[in-house]
Amino acid sequence: MSLTLTGRRAAAAVLTAALLAPLAACGNDDTKKDTGGSPASGSGSAAPKANLTVLAAASLTSVFETAGAAYEKANPGTKITFSFAGSQELIAQVSQGSPADALVTADTKSMDKVKADTGAATVIAKNRLVIATGEGNPHKVDNLKDLADTKLKVVLAAPEVPAGKYSKQILDAQKITVKPVSQEPNVRAVLSKVELGEADAGLVYKTDAESARDKVDAVEIPDAQNAIAQYPAAALKGSKNAEATAAFVAWLSSPEAQKILQDAGFQKP
Repeated sequence: MSLTLTGRRAAAAVLTAALLAPLAACGNDDTKKDTGGSPASGSGSAAPKANLTVLAAASLTSVFETAGAAYEKANPGTKITFSFAGSQELIAQVSQGSPADALVTADTKSMDKVKADTGAATVIAKNRLVIATGEGNPHKVDNLKDLADTKLKVVLAAPEVPAGKYSKQILDAQKITVKPVSQEPNVRAVLSKVELGEADAGLVYKTDAESARDKVDAVEIPDAQNAIAQYPAAALKGSKNAEATAAFVAWLSSPEAQKILQDAGFQKP
């Protein structure tokens, strides 16, 4: 009789163990999920991989090369190709249907001209003008009025370029007449003329002068006499990489991108 009872107890123990095993396995699965068994959240939040073409204002050349490298490092598999030009040239490219994914101009008016071709635009940075002179400021340019000196070779951006519009705005406001030796298609071309000594002075963005501080000097223009440039960014509706483009445009307003912009001399949006 005692042998039969012992046998029953043994059988019950085996049955109990069999029933508990699946539950233990489930518990182990849950533990894995809670402690990192699922895919890392970082990989899930990364932008989709894509090759993006971004049309950007010429004054963003230096800083966007830095920003693009930072974005690619944070998003392996994504490649950013920039096409820099005067905003008026970029707008013409968009209007003509040139393949691209995003657009960043140096003024809101230019962006407004192609609003039918873009998503919502967000201002990502601001800038201001300075007078660029040769290194050491050999002609002793101190203020905007000095640019009216006919003995001075002054170069400006063309009036259809944002930098040219801002230049005209501030010169007209001060009733200063300047006869430039040339009007350039973008602000980087103005900077180049001064760097090469082909011009004695030119109106450029503060960030342009900062990028060439070993070759040019920058004469500050008082806030009351200056103009503030705004840089809107938007995804293009014709992009074949809509999700990846939206992620990049949104990133331009992120703390990381803003630090890169502001370290280069751009103002907060």
